[in-house]
Amino acid sequence: MVHRQTIVPAARLRGIIEVPGDKSISHRAVLLNALAAGTPQNSHFLAGADCLSTIACMQALGVSITQHGEHVRVVGHGLRGLHEAGDILDCGNSGTTLRLLAGILTGQIGRFSVLTGDGSLRSRPQRRIVEPLRALGAQIDGRDNGDRAPLAIRGAQLNEAAYTLPIASAQVKSALLLAALSSGVAITLDGRTDGRDHTERMLIAMGVPLTNDGGTIRLEPPGADLQPLSLRVPGDPSSATFWWVAAAIHPDAELTTTGVGLNPSRSGALDTLRMMGADLEIRNQRLEGSEPVADVTVRSSQLRGVVIEGAIIPRLIDELPVLAVAAACAAGDTLIRDAQELRAKETDRITTVTDGLQALGVEVEPTADGMGISGGRRMHGVPLSSHGDHRLAMAWAIAGLVAEGYTSIDDAAAVDVSYPGFWETITRITADN
Repeated sequence: MVHRQTIVPAARLRGIIEVPGDKSISHRAVLLNALAAGTPQNSHFLAGADCLSTIACMQALGVSITQHGEHVRVVGHGLRGLHEAGDILDCGNSGTTLRLLAGILTGQIGRFSVLTGDGSLRSRPQRRIVEPLRALGAQIDGRDNGDRAPLAIRGAQLNEAAYTLPIASAQVKSALLLAALSSGVAITLDGRTDGRDHTERMLIAMGVPLTNDGGTIRLEPPGADLQPLSLRVPGDPSSATFWWVAAAIHPDAELTTTGVGLNPSRSGALDTLRMMGADLEIRNQRLEGSEPVADVTVRSSQLRGVVIEGAIIPRLIDELPVLAVAAACAAGDTLIRDAQELRAKETDRITTVTDGLQALGVEVEPTADGMGISGGRRMHGVPLSSHGDHRLAMAWAIAGLVAEGYTSIDDAAAVDVSYPGFWETITRITADN
């Protein structure tokens, strides 16, 4: 296990990269197929720590799952077929596991469950899912009146409901949809439904009567068990963004990421880099399952500062740490706002990103909902910490490829949460080729 990683400036960057499978889709491939009737086969599954937590939790609920590297076989138990676990369910560091599974378990009538995780996950707010689930009739509690894990859930018959989403969160939206599905009731969602739509796409592909009419989502209980869905998981655009930024900010670079998911709800980073003036090319666009994918090539670019705000924020919230590195290397100022969601991630990413950039010599000011970055100044390598946050560890590595001197990153093993082969890829693309 890598605990500290040192990055030196690279003379040039070249390579063709197959990024790991999409983390969001990998989670859902296990969770939703466990509720289907059949035995689907899924490939290019992300075998990172977060997704392995999802597998372990579902196995504890009685689901037979066989995982060999990137290949996963799930024996579905149907909508009401989960068992009561004999122990607490450990979600590790995975907020997606905890929040989506909480939705499913609230509708498993009579079954008692306790969801917990590591210290980071137990410190993160959960009221955003607990309150709307309670509005459906869920029996759910936890520390701080349900705002912190462990969460205790007694499965109950939920009520048909309409709910207005106050924030654009795929996890909240998905938790509500899965709760209604598990309990066999209809639900209507409006308001901020513009978060990632992987759950909706997958449910439709599995035969669930779900519609989205102008941002109003309506799910009807299916008349039969879900159809199993075998799929090849697209490459994760959040992981690909690190290489897109690396190529764009480096003076001698050309990197191609293959088979990357370009779901419109996830393409905000690509759109932002294009707006900043990145030299990028999208080729071989196609559909795999219900998701659009393509190959993306990015070359050395002259980036300029931009304003990142509003509707694009939910489409790039996980990519903002490395986009902040891109902004530090761009000409002019970049303003990030409307991104208060960053404070509810693995770390308070407004604080940890600004602290790290300032240590690298970047002029940056945090705000309540984002940060202002003055770009164009050369970064200087320094010791940095990931704070156990996988996206920070990778963002600092990308910064280190262009910073003067050595950049060392403590707790570098955090990358295993979403990108187990990250450090090997760094070595490969920086090799003298």
